[in-house]
Amino acid sequence: MIRKTTDKKIGLVLSGGGARAAYQVGVLKAIIRLLPQDTANPFQVISGTSAGAINAVALASYASHYRQGIQRLEHTWKNFSCDQIFRSDFLSVLKWSTKFFLNTFFGYKAGDPVSLLDNSPLRQLLKKMILFENIQKAIDNQDLHALSVTASGYASGESVSFFQGHKNIKNWQRLRRIGLRSRISVEHLLASSAIPAVFPAIQINREYFGDGAIRQLAPISPALHLGADKILVIGVSGQAHKRKPREQMKHYPSMAKIMNHMFNAAFLDSMESDVERLSRINNTISKIPEKIMETQQINLRPVEILEINPSESIDDIAARHARELPKGLRVFLKGSGTTHKSGAGVLSYLLFERGFCRELIQCGYDDAMKRKDDILRFFCDSAEEQKQA
Repeated sequence: MIRKTTDKKIGLVLSGGGARAAYQVGVLKAIIRLLPQDTANPFQVISGTSAGAINAVALASYASHYRQGIQRLEHTWKNFSCDQIFRSDFLSVLKWSTKFFLNTFFGYKAGDPVSLLDNSPLRQLLKKMILFENIQKAIDNQDLHALSVTASGYASGESVSFFQGHKNIKNWQRLRRIGLRSRISVEHLLASSAIPAVFPAIQINREYFGDGAIRQLAPISPALHLGADKILVIGVSGQAHKRKPREQMKHYPSMAKIMNHMFNAAFLDSMESDVERLSRINNTISKIPEKIMETQQINLRPVEILEINPSESIDDIAARHARELPKGLRVFLKGSGTTHKSGAGVLSYLLFERGFCRELIQCGYDDAMKRKDDILRFFCDSAEEQKQA
């Protein structure tokens, strides 16, 4: 008999971060090891952004067989190479980067789309990897309540969460962010993971979209709108809550250093801020007497949240694997400082190579197993269920 560990809808929120998303697979691998074999899909609501959206949709397509889905994700990430994501040979990199600079500085129309890298291999990979028709089947079978993929609209400036889910879920609109019912497809994934300037924007309906992490003010919000009662956030920010000491800079920052600062602002900071904001709201709600909540009709509820982040700096891990970057791309990026240790932050977003991805998966697995008690407490309603797990 398939059983649930809790009657509450658990929302899984997967943030962006390029190749860093391999870490999420390691955490998910640990979770299926910890939960009983006869447990139904624990993630009724799945929300993803950027590379996290690819993991999210892959999981949703296997919601009826979620253990198999996680195992397939692990196999895919463990055997990744950059040429499965973008054309990484020197001639392709040179061709696309030249087209990009000509268009940017001289307005030269060398053909659309314009970006530094050609990610057409990713489109082919996603078509082979994900059975999109299974998403609606899982929803109809009640193995999945809702799925969300977020992308950023270049015309509207809005963060658009495309969702597919239960018929009772309605579209929503907030300041600079909306939820729009859609039939999730490969176009939504390519749009959500289209890092500005690095990968080409994708047209959906009337608008071109780029990476969902851009201008995403509240990355946890889509999961809440879709009905999640509890939230599991798997981040990709190594040592997220450790404040780095200020160091005196002896040299002007390299281009890679500046790009890393921009990438972190887009992919990491908003998630950390939203988790902190939700924790403060929960704390405030807990201090309001229940009687006042009822008499004043305050429609607020605390949302339990569990956040798992890398215990080790992903930048440091990327630096150890810098030589895995394809030679053509390594030559191109060398001048920017990306291949040096100080530029490893940018490298970590592009390093879709098996050595780096495998170490991140292991890191995610180890971090989750260290949080075993927290995970079981989060997923299981009773102490008896925790013992059985």
